[in-house]
Amino acid sequence: MSEINELIKQIEELRMNVINTKEGRAYTDPVVVAASQKLDDALDRYQELLMKKVVPTNA
Repeated sequence: MSEINELIKQIEELRMNVINTKEGRAYTDPVVVAASQKLDDALDRYQELLMKKVVPTNA
């Protein structure tokens, strides 16, 4: 499986984790914030991979 496909799968899992973690908690609850930050990190990595594919750098 390609790196991007693996990352997409991870993002989907992290998204569901945020949704499940949020149930019964405030958005500012430290557990929800931590889950959301993990999702943000994965989304940032995904964005970086896409940018590398779209705009290749000349090294």
